[in-house]
Amino acid sequence: MATAKKAPAKKAAAKKAPAKKAAAKKAPAKKAAAKKAPAKKAAAKRAPAKKAAAKKAKAPAKKRVPNAAFMKPMTPSSLLAAVIGSNPMPRTEVTKKVWDYIKKNGLQDSAKRTMINADAKLKEIFKKAQVSMFEMTKLINAHLK
Repeated sequence: MATAKKAPAKKAAAKKAPAKKAAAKKAPAKKAAAKKAPAKKAAAKRAPAKKAAAKKAKAPAKKRVPNAAFMKPMTPSSLLAAVIGSNPMPRTEVTKKVWDYIKKNGLQDSAKRTMINADAKLKEIFKKAQVSMFEMTKLINAHLK
């Protein structure tokens, strides 16, 4: 009889082993679920920020009004008039006309594109052989009244 009892014990042991494997498989699933839960919380925290940004974007945009000082017609000096013409025009138009002159005559430096190589007419205005495009507007404004 003792042998008969051992056989069911083996079956019981065989049943417990798969149960342990199943438990082992479930544990990583819980860890994965635990990792996903904070991500959902973080996503929930981010969602209101997106909604707030969407509300701000829907607000009607005000039309940009140009500064009156830039739009006031200015008279160029005789040296600058040789490049852009002698008609009074706003500073913005003066800068555009000077850039048209620079591009037409290929005066922009090929190696460093922010530098302008002055020809005979521009050298009288700039007082240098080469100026940066940022310095150029400052030097041009000195020739406007």
